[in-house]
Amino acid sequence: MPPTITTQPPRFATAEAVARIAAASRRTQQPQSRGDLVSLAMGEPDFDTPHLVTEAAHASLRAGRTHYSPLLGEPALREALAEKLTGLAGTAVSAADILVTQGGTAGLAASILGIVNPGDKVVIPDPTYSLYADLVSMAGGTVAPVPLAPDLHWDLDRLADALTGARLFVFCNPSNPTGIVHSREELEALAELLDTTSTIVISDEAYSDLDYTGRPFTSAISLDGLRDRTVYCQTFSKSYAMTGWRVGYLWGPSALIQASARIHNTFNGSVNTFVQDAALAAVRSCAEDVARMREAYEQRRDIMRTELAAIPGLTLSSPEGAFYQFPRYDLDLPSVEVVAALRAHGVAVRPGSEFGAQGEGHLRLSYAASAQAITEGVRRLAEGLSALR
Repeated sequence: MPPTITTQPPRFATAEAVARIAAASRRTQQPQSRGDLVSLAMGEPDFDTPHLVTEAAHASLRAGRTHYSPLLGEPALREALAEKLTGLAGTAVSAADILVTQGGTAGLAASILGIVNPGDKVVIPDPTYSLYADLVSMAGGTVAPVPLAPDLHWDLDRLADALTGARLFVFCNPSNPTGIVHSREELEALAELLDTTSTIVISDEAYSDLDYTGRPFTSAISLDGLRDRTVYCQTFSKSYAMTGWRVGYLWGPSALIQASARIHNTFNGSVNTFVQDAALAAVRSCAEDVARMREAYEQRRDIMRTELAAIPGLTLSSPEGAFYQFPRYDLDLPSVEVVAALRAHGVAVRPGSEFGAQGEGHLRLSYAASAQAITEGVRRLAEGLSALR
């Protein structure tokens, strides 16, 4: 008789959360530029961190600031951030309600895991930053993606339907990957949709200093109809070219920040003391550096748009902020296949499908790279797309 074959469960099983993330995640690791590859895939400034920030870190280390920090963050940094947000919100902001986090990523994780219960409905735009859906899946929530309007702003009718019964709405402004900037009118419309509901908002404003519209940027926390239900998530990575420093912060309703702090302190602990001292220098002293980099990004946006406009079959977006272009291509191929083919031509970009089902047929290009890299990268992109025809 043939032997009996039995299927044994794996000896070491992983948590169900891992499988939920793996099933939902669209995130892909993209390379940095190297000798044979120009990367327009990385959402990372190519500028060095401002000198005053680096010097503050050196001084902090020399002063022996190498011990544990308070779990909520250094008091001086939290006070400076409270002062900054008081001006942004138009009302008094308490340092007691600010949590310093291990970058914007940890802030998003702490806030989402502190809000979402298994089965909760969480609304996100489609396309949008892919980390949101991964974190909702980790928490056991249900993601409800809402397709954008043709101009890549919110489709308010669809959004109104989706928000019914939602625990949470998460969005970024300016937007990754589209580069659009949500106007005061859009945010006021959102506030009206949520009036009388218990839906919480997370406003990820990582790119708020990179707004090229010519009108004042409108933060969600500046609106009376949103402020009391919004967790504001910010990072030093983009504005100050501090991606590798891993420092960000949250502010919002006290109970939600306390919940986020409980989560963050459990899996992260406090942020490095000398890094917070460097962040304090950024807040106090680097406004001119931020303005200089913003001006350079705006120039690079125009360079990329001019170069892309010469490529047949591309429909360009109209980025108003951040540092991304999100063109649609006319090839009958999935974006992951297009990206793979372009890699063979020496240029890396991100597939639009990484950011949601509605991102399919698009590519995301970053103009945080140098002007030279943009010009050469788009040249290689043109060659690669031509070869696919």
